[in-house]
Amino acid sequence: MSLFPISDHCDGTRFFTPGAPPLKNFREVLRWRFSRRVADWAPHTITPRPAPSSPASDAPEVVVTWINHSTFLLQLGGLSLLTDPVFSERIGLFGKIGPRRVHEPGIRFETLPKIDAILLSHDHYDHCDLPTLRRLARAHDPVIIAPLGFRQLLKRARLTRIVELDWWQSHPLRPSPANAPAASHIAATITLTPAQHWSNRVTGPRCGRLWGGFHIETPTRRVFFAGDTGYHATIFKTIAARLGRPDLALLPIGAYEPRWFMSDQHVNPSEAVQIHQDLGAKRSIGMHWGTFQLTDEPSLDPPAALRNSLAEAGLNEDSFLVMEPGQSLTV
Repeated sequence: MSLFPISDHCDGTRFFTPGAPPLKNFREVLRWRFSRRVADWAPHTITPRPAPSSPASDAPEVVVTWINHSTFLLQLGGLSLLTDPVFSERIGLFGKIGPRRVHEPGIRFETLPKIDAILLSHDHYDHCDLPTLRRLARAHDPVIIAPLGFRQLLKRARLTRIVELDWWQSHPLRPSPANAPAASHIAATITLTPAQHWSNRVTGPRCGRLWGGFHIETPTRRVFFAGDTGYHATIFKTIAARLGRPDLALLPIGAYEPRWFMSDQHVNPSEAVQIHQDLGAKRSIGMHWGTFQLTDEPSLDPPAALRNSLAEAGLNEDSFLVMEPGQSLTV
């Protein structure tokens, strides 16, 4: 019996990325775990900043704030969105087992503006943190937009406002009457896009939930959030061709060593630059680095490697930014 529509990326019960290498098996996981040379991550302090002011509902701009890891606050058209929100001290089972946060979020949870929607890219614990989602549901009651297969997981966490999307499906977001009393227009269209990754938690089948990125389009701007991904030769060119070149791309640059194990699921900075070019992005911001020690590279290697990769590609550093947690960019 099929649980999901059969497609080029789903056999009815399990999801996969067409053209991607096979997933690493348990023996390869053990090989990595027992051969790791983990770098020393010196803890550093981040002073959280107040949340930026939201632009007016009729303003064309989008304000993007990197909170840290893969968590961004996007403010647009009278709406506030969060990507893959994680405010917990640890990521893992029950929010208590797993890597510890190296530094505090760039915006305190208590100072967040009213959150209207949450975009979840996949179910890994550093992207789908149920304790944080419960806090957000209690404080803000946002709609959660996620790939296929998330509904039961989120309902077990007592979340009810859930929209599931397949790749290339879209969902409109409208500002609340309080933010735009005279407007019923669509403030943003959210489209789930393909990515080369996988899904799994302690419970449930491997790849039993879909994964992806998000294309966020307002009447005047396009923002792309990649989620987690390995490099794929056609995915990002196809996204640009179908949905348009983004004004801003939010791309992972960390958690990539050792390459023999990580390359299929996490891009390195050089591959992130290639994605930036494949998308034809006007500008990009690096994410997924420096917050949780997930892999073997030192904490400050990703931004240094990104600068080198930009120079090798003949691109200006302003085209692909490294931001401080809490820093904002208006596009």
